[in-house]
Amino acid sequence: MAWKVALAVLFSLALLFSPSQAAVLSVDLGSESLKVAVVNLKPGQSPISIAINEMSKRKSPALVSFNEGNRLLGEEAAGLAARYPQKVYSQTRDLLGKPYASAQKILNSMYLPFETKENFRGGMNLVADGGNENDSVYSPEELVAMVLGYAVNLAEFHAKIPIKDAVIAVPPYMGQAERRGLLAAAQLAGINVLSLINEHSGAALQYGIDKDFSNETRHVIFYDMGATSTYAALVYFSAYKGKEYGKSVSVNQFQVKDVRWNPELGGQHMELRLVEYFADQFNAQVGGGIDVRKFPKAMAKLKKQVKRTKEILSANTAAPISVESLHDDVDFRSTITREKFEELCEDIWEKSLLPVKEVLEHSGLSLEEIYAVELIGGATRVPKLQAKLQEFLGRKELDRHLDADEAIVLGAALHAANLSDGIKLNRKLGMVDGSLYGFVVELNGPELLKDESSRQLLVPRMKKVPSKMFRSVNHNKDFEVSLAYESGHHLPPGATAPEIARYQISGLTDASEKYSSRNLSSPIKASIHFSLSRSGILSLDRADAVIEITEWVEVPKKNLTIESSTISSNGSAESAAGNSSEGSNESIKTDSGISKTSNTSAEEQAAAELATEKKLKKRTFRVPLKIVEKITGLGMSLSEDFLTEVKKKLQVLDQKDTDRKRTAELKNNLEGYIYTTKEKIETLEDFEKVSTSAERQSFIEKLDQVQDWLYTDGEDANATEFQERLDQLKAVGDPIFLRLKELTARPAAVEQGRKYIDELKQIVEEWKVKKPWLPQERVDEVIKSSEKLKNWLDEKESEQKKASGFSEPAFTSEEVYLKVLDLQTKVASINRITKPKPKVQKPVKNETESNEQKTDDSNSTPTDSSSSSDSTADNSEETKEEETVTEQPEVHDEL
Repeated sequence: MAWKVALAVLFSLALLFSPSQAAVLSVDLGSESLKVAVVNLKPGQSPISIAINEMSKRKSPALVSFNEGNRLLGEEAAGLAARYPQKVYSQTRDLLGKPYASAQKILNSMYLPFETKENFRGGMNLVADGGNENDSVYSPEELVAMVLGYAVNLAEFHAKIPIKDAVIAVPPYMGQAERRGLLAAAQLAGINVLSLINEHSGAALQYGIDKDFSNETRHVIFYDMGATSTYAALVYFSAYKGKEYGKSVSVNQFQVKDVRWNPELGGQHMELRLVEYFADQFNAQVGGGIDVRKFPKAMAKLKKQVKRTKEILSANTAAPISVESLHDDVDFRSTITREKFEELCEDIWEKSLLPVKEVLEHSGLSLEEIYAVELIGGATRVPKLQAKLQEFLGRKELDRHLDADEAIVLGAALHAANLSDGIKLNRKLGMVDGSLYGFVVELNGPELLKDESSRQLLVPRMKKVPSKMFRSVNHNKDFEVSLAYESGHHLPPGATAPEIARYQISGLTDASEKYSSRNLSSPIKASIHFSLSRSGILSLDRADAVIEITEWVEVPKKNLTIESSTISSNGSAESAAGNSSEGSNESIKTDSGISKTSNTSAEEQAAAELATEKKLKKRTFRVPLKIVEKITGLGMSLSEDFLTEVKKKLQVLDQKDTDRKRTAELKNNLEGYIYTTKEKIETLEDFEKVSTSAERQSFIEKLDQVQDWLYTDGEDANATEFQERLDQLKAVGDPIFLRLKELTARPAAVEQGRKYIDELKQIVEEWKVKKPWLPQERVDEVIKSSEKLKNWLDEKESEQKKASGFSEPAFTSEEVYLKVLDLQTKVASINRITKPKPKVQKPVKNETESNEQKTDDSNSTPTDSSSSSDSTADNSEETKEEETVTEQPEVHDEL
């Protein structure tokens, strides 16, 4: 498949990184499941890979459960969903930032029987284990933080190093309250969010990373139907010319042109049609006015089986359903055809086309101008949905080059790698996404006229993210700033009012009073600065009072010449005079460089006055204004005190989880040790050779005692108690198992040792022939070590033969291997000695030449001698420099 080819390309990308290990993760957080990808620079691993969970699955349930004082996450929680539906929390992502009524509507529509209560911000809290204490009540932010913490644990287990930086993929329709809530949840989980990325951008990154758009541009629609929502995104792929290392290169990029969605249409809604159908069948079967919908456990069982039935229908024309003891010990069995399923979902098929139709309508593009329609999301596997899309698009085949489940999380991982400080991708793909909602800014305050300037469009829909904006208003009193969704457009799911934030701007009144007596050149203004973050969150960053004042100031006259006997006409003296303070004596240097002091006379003062003039000069003052958040409810930011308190609560749960898992692991270790040891005692014949009958009987009794304790008092034991009992059993069993292991391991080790001693004799003989230069003392040392090893083996084998099989071994296989290894190390060290280079004979001068040379040297003058010496030194130095240059490696620019 094409997505596998894309992954192969990713693996071939040059990853530039610092020498230290670095890793980041991405999370595709869905309504009912999550996927985790890791970008890891560990040698020997692929740079981007999916982190599997404890069940070796690539997709994990986004679930949290509280049962009998324990918190369970992911697969562990999923195991309780059918038995304790009121204790297994799902859809937590969709509860973020929702008013209580909207959140309750979601739960009711999915038959989720959670105990809930409204919190102080008007949102929903979920009550766990009765809710008698504050610690049993959790906000959606806390529950999502637990799910994200589970995702980080999967990533860290996969990468084997700590990871804190992450990119989280979110559906495009997420509003401000939901995005802020998700960031708060990540903060509680200890995650540094590099960015939230819209799901369609993640898919577009994965689609475009292995393609070349330098010769063609493409319009691609990404159609995603997940568990609870559907959207279609129009993305334009192209390339531009850039510079890299001084060369012109083509850089791929994409721009998100438009996105349209239906947040209440997904795979779960198809399943609910089947749930209703089968619920009616069961009610008719049992009769008596029973409505299975009123029983949460029964509905949880039915929903679980319906999911499987829907999956079977995707590949078959009919599918069965079977639920044991659905309600009141009554079993339920039925079948359904694909045709009937499609009939039940008739209106869903038409609704599923609307996002694509709306995208095309607003873009003005025809179907022929769309290069591809890529399908992602689990629900796009439904045959009828594919058929409807094919019919509308007029295509025989749909584009499924991406993995429907993993495209988003892999694309988000690419984005995480690009944003990380420690990881950079050599291959680039520019990304331009936009704000999925338009925003307006409105100013309110005393004496502030309500006109077009007081309410303006601040962020048009699809404005590039990130962006910065500012607005200014002529005003001299404190005022309020409100941010709201643009009217005339849909609000985010669950939102009941367009306002998203409100701020009180203060300090402007005080600044106006302070500067009002000055000569203002223009009315006082307030400058307000906003930012739209990479995560799509709009915020007011700062506000300033801008005051412009015009004042008369004295400035030096230009091109003015003053004749004075005490002031030099040269440039340096003029500069010194210009910098002197009025009415003071200045020490000035004349042309001759002598310092003279001039006494200021009345005539000189007049000359100084003539040297300046008054001019009007504009001065601008910027006074920072105070910003206080005034909004209440779900739009308000969570206080640091609240976040700190919640973090402590989550840390207690994390530690409890760690202790519980360690306790369970040690309990399993103890239980496993008992069973395997008993089996060995009963089945291994050699066990009797290394232990006495009394020893075995005593050991079996100890094993039985611990086993009885394990299933009685040990049910509530802690990790320390399990470890203590395991250590007690091992203290008895380890010596026996050591003797058992050495029965076969020791003879094998001795055989290997003697075999190497024989091989060493041949190695020494070869040295004599092939390496005669080896130092004889080193060779003799090896021979002596070999003889010592042989003698030691003879001695120890003799001792072992005399010893009983029930006593401690005279020697072990490990001792033999260590001694052989020591001998092999010595042999390898000698083997590395290289053949010495032959010595070069220097030519011998005859006696006559030597005497002549001495005579010449003695007759030379001191100057000549010095010159000759210098020359020799220079020549010697030149030789050294040439050698150094030769030894230097050729230097290249590192790419």
